[in-house]
Amino acid sequence: MASEASGGTRRGMSLTAKVMAGMVLGLIVGVVFNMMDSAFINTHVVGGLFAMIGKMFVNALKMLVVPLVLFSLLCGVMGIGDIRVLGRVGGKSLALYIFTTAIAIAVAIALALLIGPGEGFDMAGVDTAGVTGAEAPSVWDVFAGIIPTNPVSAFANGDMLQIIFYAIVLGIAALMLGDASEGFYEGCQYMNELMMKVVVIVMAFAPYGVFCLIAKTFAEQGIDLFIPVMAYVATLVGALFLHLFVTLMIILKVFSGLNPMIFIRKIRPAQIFAFSTASSNATIPVTLRCVTERMGANNSVASFTVPFGATINMDGTAIMQGVATVFLANVYGIDLGLGGYLTVIAMAVLASIGTAGVPGVGLVMLTMVLTQVGLPIEGIALIIGVDRLMDMIRTAVNITGDAVVTAIVAKTEGEFDLSVYEDPDAGLIVGDEIHVEEMHTPHPHAHPNPAE
Repeated sequence: MASEASGGTRRGMSLTAKVMAGMVLGLIVGVVFNMMDSAFINTHVVGGLFAMIGKMFVNALKMLVVPLVLFSLLCGVMGIGDIRVLGRVGGKSLALYIFTTAIAIAVAIALALLIGPGEGFDMAGVDTAGVTGAEAPSVWDVFAGIIPTNPVSAFANGDMLQIIFYAIVLGIAALMLGDASEGFYEGCQYMNELMMKVVVIVMAFAPYGVFCLIAKTFAEQGIDLFIPVMAYVATLVGALFLHLFVTLMIILKVFSGLNPMIFIRKIRPAQIFAFSTASSNATIPVTLRCVTERMGANNSVASFTVPFGATINMDGTAIMQGVATVFLANVYGIDLGLGGYLTVIAMAVLASIGTAGVPGVGLVMLTMVLTQVGLPIEGIALIIGVDRLMDMIRTAVNITGDAVVTAIVAKTEGEFDLSVYEDPDAGLIVGDEIHVEEMHTPHPHAHPNPAE
């Protein structure tokens, strides 16, 4: 009886609660392992078991991204049915993403200038070797690269902008064929539902994957790395939280009228996954599920805005670039002036469009920004140690921005179910059992019933 009771309790626990428990436990275990500094644990447990399970989980999430985005987007385009509406959704999304990114970095620079991290910093003992810069893409290269020369290559490499473009063109072509595309549309709907079921399967293992990812990160990084750059870390975390809980929520309320408190509660699963994976692209399946099943945004809108946002919307990364630029300018005693900071804002917006939503991309983008404003890129060595943990937080901010824009666009297009949004249990995953429905299909060699 006791086991049944415990089993009942376990089944009543939401997946989000389990993942959060795994995250907290992973943090504790990671810090303890870091303090122990055991060669055996570091090699075989942290670098072996934890690394393997964590990588398997992230790979499983990435495995879902391309097929889920393709079929979801195809269903969305054909479901909209009107090319003009599709253009309107795309225009709104692009404008909002650029707007939120520009606001994010402007607020970050203002806060960093107010706090002044990096002033009086001692560069002695800092190894600045091995830091190389990256060349910023031109506006023309960014837009030219949207069209794939080989769609198969785009799918294989996970190039989201090219995949989105190809799926939209394919969906429009299917609309032009009219009734002849009915079978294709039904097939895409089936594949979309099939991929969502695969998401459920992968999510069942999420608490264990998140535990290993967090434990590995904190076991390797520890907390000692934060002490020399505490002012930078505190300023960056403050700017990220300010944008997450204030700026984005104000934008959501003003443009959609939705309750921000409900939004924060319902986007939490996606934020947790973004924090643990540090990848906007890997979090796409969870973000899609949150905005459609938990919030009520129609898939016809969400299937476009979420992968689009995971590719070009990097609010958190832009905030990091703003704070890091001010920090390094103070360290080197260089006054960038108003023109320099406006250049940083413009570069961050452009770089966010031209780079992928994968772990560590923020540092690549930062080298572009520093080169453009004349700051030594060797200064990145000062913050590279804490970047992994900061990357986790800013990725959670990134996907929150994706969800905010999705909710706004869906609401303004009349593709939003308010009853789902206000239902606290809508789309909630409870329990750890994967339910398999019985299929009543005849045996291939069975004889038909004569009575039929």
